Amino acid sequence: MIVGVPREIYPRERRVALVPAVIPNLKKAGLEIVVEAGAGILAGYPDAEYVEKGAQLIESRAELFRTADVIVQFLCHGANDKTGIADLALMKEGQVVVGFLRPFGTVQTLQEIAGRGVTAFSVELMPRTTRAQSMDALSSMATICGYRAVVLAADTLPRMFPMLTTAAGTIAPARVLIIGAGVAGLQAIATARRLGAVASAYDMRPAAKEQVQSLGGRFVELPIEAKDAQDARGYGKAQDDSFYQKQRELLGKTVAESDVVITAAVIPGKKSPVLVTKEMVERMALGSVIVDLAAERGGNCELTKPDETVVAHGVTIIGEFNLAATVPYHASALYARNVSAFLQHLVKEGKVQLDLKDEIIRETLVTHEGEVVNARVREFFSLPALQSTPAGGGAR
Repeated sequence: MIVGVPREIYPRERRVALVPAVIPNLKKAGLEIVVEAGAGILAGYPDAEYVEKGAQLIESRAELFRTADVIVQFLCHGANDKTGIADLALMKEGQVVVGFLRPFGTVQTLQEIAGRGVTAFSVELMPRTTRAQSMDALSSMATICGYRAVVLAADTLPRMFPMLTTAAGTIAPARVLIIGAGVAGLQAIATARRLGAVASAYDMRPAAKEQVQSLGGRFVELPIEAKDAQDARGYGKAQDDSFYQKQRELLGKTVAESDVVITAAVIPGKKSPVLVTKEMVERMALGSVIVDLAAERGGNCELTKPDETVVAHGVTIIGEFNLAATVPYHASALYARNVSAFLQHLVKEGKVQLDLKDEIIRETLVTHEGEVVNARVREFFSLPALQSTPAGGGAR
């Protein structure tokens, strides 16, 4: 079974799907690794390190796709909406593709992948269970985004983060508010605290309070209760307009008092709820910073410009996408561990085992034998139920 690692082609993407350190374990599991020449250079992994660990280099991208039984990428066609379509023609029938697919983006891209006869697995759909924890790439990337958001904010803010007592007087610490205490939000709290800021956080999920406080953050409690605040996977659930209206009213004062606001409230498959309005931005002090980690889905701030940094009413609003790609060395290392764990779970005795009784396989499998087969994805796009599903326990 040959696993191919192509160079990432999304603009400004510097990560690589597998790093040299994971190759020996994959080879022990019976997998051969081929890597497109130069695939890891921008992340800090030269070709020579791949060869040293037992991988084979291939100069041609087309040849790599022809050679590999399994393609492992960061941003596959679907998640890569800029240049990913170039890989579509390179995919071959029966090939397995593993990576970020953006399964709730557009059904057209999923159907295009299915039309190539590819068996595609979306890492975004990995169950949040103990068994799957080592394979949870979404959480790995969210951790890096939370860290990077604070570093960006600290670099942009015209104030220092820590409290300092000097001969010239005392400098008050920066006040950082995190809205959305998921994986990214919790990492943002921890990073802000390490830099010396006073960190506060709000989340509509009551269970987040203890997590925020365990990191030394102050939990912002509002006199408003969300209905069914989180789903079975631990993600926040979308609320009605009246809830968000009340939430904005109650958060207004806290936002205005903050030097930095980091928003990380994302509802899977939904447009991001607007939590910071134009009026709230106007009330913030000059030089304040907002980092909107939900920018790709419309943004939690009303004034966010997707994939841009803008200044409005004296406040810098950062809406950059793909922050994890700005820390490519460690982002690649974490993702490689996630994906290698998944590959060793998926491939047994040299064959891909499509055991649909296994929740990890069933939940991440998106396309197979010409169809979009994932039940959750089909329901999201209102596709009719399949007449038959792939046989459990099959191998290829």
